Amino acid sequence: MKEFLRQTLERQLARLQELDALLSAADVVNDLERFRKLTREHAQSSALAEAYRRLTQRQGERQQAHEMLADPQLGELAREEITAAEQDIAELEKQLQLMLIAKDPDDARPALLEIRAGTGGDESALFAGDLLRMYTRYAQRCGWQCELISTSPAELGGYKEAVLRIEGPCDAQGIGAYGKLRLESGGHRVQRVPATEAQGRIHTSACTVAVLPEPDEAQAVKLNPAELRIDTYRASGAGGQHVNKTDSAVRITHLPTGIVAECQDDRSQHRNKARALQVLLARIQDKQRSEQSAKDAALRKGLVGSGDRSDRIRTYNFPQGRLSDHRINLTVYKLDQVMEGDLGDVIDALQVARGAELLAELENAAP
Repeated sequence: MKEFLRQTLERQLARLQELDALLSAADVVNDLERFRKLTREHAQSSALAEAYRRLTQRQGERQQAHEMLADPQLGELAREEITAAEQDIAELEKQLQLMLIAKDPDDARPALLEIRAGTGGDESALFAGDLLRMYTRYAQRCGWQCELISTSPAELGGYKEAVLRIEGPCDAQGIGAYGKLRLESGGHRVQRVPATEAQGRIHTSACTVAVLPEPDEAQAVKLNPAELRIDTYRASGAGGQHVNKTDSAVRITHLPTGIVAECQDDRSQHRNKARALQVLLARIQDKQRSEQSAKDAALRKGLVGSGDRSDRIRTYNFPQGRLSDHRINLTVYKLDQVMEGDLGDVIDALQVARGAELLAELENAAP
């Protein structure tokens, strides 16, 4: 293990002792928000300390096995133990490196996933529907809950636009739906023979995906009601007689920025308004975050892309059964399974690539 990582681990262990003292104070529960933050940090530091304990234990067992090599009767057993210990040590070091990377506070938040049809007309809208199904299936595999916030169906099927809310438990590293899905933002290109293509020619279409963290109500941008235009209208699409009787759909426009959000998927106008406000807040915060990043020249490029949603990040080639993620030069030949939600390998590879980049930044910043 590199020395800077070992020093960082030692500092984290010292921080765990501080957290033990802070959480044992009698007045800690007087500030519930601070108490929750300390509890989350303590859980993450405890997990890191346990992984470090297992690492040092396996390193000690490897050393003992090396000392046994000289014994003719135990040499073979020692070699097996050394091999097993080295595999465990490598895995634990990788795990610790990922755990040491500073987490984005939004990583634990629910995600608002927006899909928009792009170039390709009807085929693009159909592909948008396929992507919506893919992400819904992936969320189900993760044990997350999905809620369709807003849809704009296309005439021949699929969607011109769809917004999906995804929420679920975080993993051991404190990463939830947004942290897992944030790298899905970008241009998604599809190459296949459309159902409407009579001559069997392959067409190329595209959709854009944007993944936003759902705003934390305690830290959300405060909207001035005077800066909002709220329109109600009758919902369109499937829904029986109800859609023709009630103006339940809501569209909210933030006048200073021109950002618009709408929701029509609930029969209650009040619930549609609340959901549209959530989406509007997320889009405003995303705009502010992007503007600030541009000013600071801090947009991350390279392995995980620039964050520009016009970037083509991935190609889905149906004739070859191939998915290619262009940011990390990853290609997998199981496109049918991926479209059924088997996205784990792709998302994990992106997380590892992002972790490697952040770890390199951490090492460069080390004294």
